[in-house]
Amino acid sequence: MTGDRREAEPTADLAALARGGRINLFGFALRLAARLPFLFIAGRIYGAEALGRFAFAILVVELAAQLATLGLKRGLAQQLAHSDRPHTCIVWDALVLAGLGSALAMVLLAIFPQAMFPNSEITGLEWLLPVTVIALAWSDVMLAALAYRNDIGATVRARAIIEPWTLSIAALAWSFISHRDGLIIAYVLSMVGAVIASAIPFFKSYGLPREWSPEPLTLGRMARRNLPLAAADAVEWGSRRLDLAVLGLFFSPAIVGIYYVAQNVASLPSKLKTSFDPILGPVVARNVAQGDKAAVARQVRQVGFWVIAAQLGVALALGVPGEAVMGLVGPAFVAGTGALAILLAAEVVASMAAVSESALVYVARHRNMFLSLAMIILQAVLSVALILAMREMDLSQTWQATGSAMGLLLALGFAAIAKSLLLGRLLGDRVSGWRWPLIWAAGAAVIVGSIAIQLPEWAELLFGIPAILIAFGLVLWTRGFGPDDRELFRMSKADIDDLSLPSPADSPQAPR
Repeated sequence: MTGDRREAEPTADLAALARGGRINLFGFALRLAARLPFLFIAGRIYGAEALGRFAFAILVVELAAQLATLGLKRGLAQQLAHSDRPHTCIVWDALVLAGLGSALAMVLLAIFPQAMFPNSEITGLEWLLPVTVIALAWSDVMLAALAYRNDIGATVRARAIIEPWTLSIAALAWSFISHRDGLIIAYVLSMVGAVIASAIPFFKSYGLPREWSPEPLTLGRMARRNLPLAAADAVEWGSRRLDLAVLGLFFSPAIVGIYYVAQNVASLPSKLKTSFDPILGPVVARNVAQGDKAAVARQVRQVGFWVIAAQLGVALALGVPGEAVMGLVGPAFVAGTGALAILLAAEVVASMAAVSESALVYVARHRNMFLSLAMIILQAVLSVALILAMREMDLSQTWQATGSAMGLLLALGFAAIAKSLLLGRLLGDRVSGWRWPLIWAAGAAVIVGSIAIQLPEWAELLFGIPAILIAFGLVLWTRGFGPDDRELFRMSKADIDDLSLPSPADSPQAPR
């Protein structure tokens, strides 16, 4: 076996990472099962134009919520790890700070709703959307606080069960009332459901603070310390939305809607990386506080391999039968197959940069922020340049739209290399999760996929996608996995318990 597979025996940190990853991989499957029905409902019932209008509005709302959290989604772990104050007081400070940021964002969106709907009239229930800013921000902060205590099941329940299934069911139900407002109402209900699902375990774990009151100076210092992290978070989030924003400036809502479906399908593998964020952040923060650089490098390397392997497998399973996947949403969406393939490749390329950033935000937050800014500027320039170049070549609009995806792919490649090199130099150890058996596994998946695409479309989806994943997984399991890697798949009773919905009879835990 290669040296990559001869890591140290599983440690407590590795066990925590694997346990969080197991729970969230299950959450990913649940999220996939819920997201595809929503895309099917939105595409088949509401159509590409309504979906494009909805997509641009949600882009603005989620950006506002991202900024309102002031980096606390990841920065809260560092606040908790480095402070002697009661943790309950710290998380309530964070909620107050996120609430203030959300209030400002909600007021601005209420005054300037055209920011959400620049190319269409505002005549329905669009005014409800700003309300979701505070729901998103508070949900993120509460789930981050729970993740610090290794409660990953709360994130799965809120983000992979309540939120997406509420979105799908509400979109279907409201389609019988109004095609214009159905997607908006569904989104608002899903965000309300998510914040409630986050609040229940949060109150059970942390409870209400005792002898606490908001301190303006403390809140100000917390906001100032988190500014670099907030900027990096906003840039990373924006890099996944900038391509859609650029398209909104150059193309009709229908083209934006087609691209939005491709983006949503392609972003499913990226959820595998974010599956490890809630648990990787606290583990890295604790080891940074202890000065254990070798442990941080080992954790980044291990999680990096898990993420690359998972994202590559899912990308191949969705990309090889790409026409059938896009056609499931509606015949008009097949035109987005090219964009889907490029976006799936971009997610695989981005995986190492994303995992490296999970450590960089604790050891070099300012340099990480500048690299992120350079990446998003490069993405904007390349996206616009490629779209204009394709327009000069008189290509179809759907092909012109792939210029935005190509810009994202190239910019993410730059970030992946730069951030991995920076983190490796700072830690004095290798951080790359790449292993050559991934090539063998990908080859097996492509061979099986090339056979699967010869089947009828329904069989291609029903049998082809699982067959591609099985082929990829079997080769990787036998040729690329070592003892530490298999730790990810050792499901225990505690993992199952974490995924169960909380019982009303459960008694609250005392704040720690």
